[in-house]
Amino acid sequence: MLSIGVVVTTYKAKNHLHHCLPPLLNSPLKPRVLVIDSSSNDGTVEIAKQLGAETTVIPQSEFNHGTTRELARKILNTDIIVMVTQDAYAVDKDMLSKLVEPILNGKAAASYARQLPHHGADFFEAFARQFNYPSESHVRCIADVSKYGVYTVFCSDSCAAYLNSALNAVGGFKEVLTGEDTVAVACLLQNGYKVAYVAEACVRHSHRYSLKQEFQRHFDTGLARRGYYNLIAFAGEDEKRGQLYVKTLIKKVLKEKPYLLPYASMHIVAKWLGYRIGAMSLNAPVWLKKALSGQKYYWKT
Repeated sequence: MLSIGVVVTTYKAKNHLHHCLPPLLNSPLKPRVLVIDSSSNDGTVEIAKQLGAETTVIPQSEFNHGTTRELARKILNTDIIVMVTQDAYAVDKDMLSKLVEPILNGKAAASYARQLPHHGADFFEAFARQFNYPSESHVRCIADVSKYGVYTVFCSDSCAAYLNSALNAVGGFKEVLTGEDTVAVACLLQNGYKVAYVAEACVRHSHRYSLKQEFQRHFDTGLARRGYYNLIAFAGEDEKRGQLYVKTLIKKVLKEKPYLLPYASMHIVAKWLGYRIGAMSLNAPVWLKKALSGQKYYWKT
């Protein structure tokens, strides 16, 4: 049996840990669970220890979506490494077993879970999860680009598992503003590995963002993806996926909640503007990127 480690990235997570950690700690796989915390001051580390997790603390200023996960996977050094965010709650203790099954069976080198909206999620939170996480599982390889387009490199480290030897082969997680999961999967695919989407492994994970937050998140995405464009260019352009998102959203709004159409239009514009401006800002001054980014801590001035 391959050894399994779980990395949970946290910051001020005291209200999440009692939901996030128990299904992982109580998994029949008996994984090592490491909470890597960005210097929270709300008791996060103490609660994690009480629940039975291992802990490592880093300065908040040193957190990076890629390098922090790279540090954590090296600390655990297990055969399979699972990445989870503090606000992703497994629906049952068997989620982990289902998630890693394609890796254990040799069908894929990476796998990611289905994300369901949290209870009480609004229309737009729920739609994003429905759009990106279908009800049927599948396995993708680089030859599937013609079918999936840029979705071929899609993955989410809110709940994803990787074969550590495969990550080692492609240089592990890279330092990025955001999208370390996309970069890792793109590298894996280009080196002949496969990625599995496991619809049977479910977590509840969603966010209610304001229009400003949507702009900032998509600014970061556009900027990051422009920076590592050469790594994902083989999968095609983001625009086609974006157009499908817009068409599907508008259709659903008109059918179910037409009164939301004005807000849906603003929601789409905020995302589009954020992405486009981000994609054009690779060489912009740091002060401007920091002003428009949703991750102020990332930028050193």
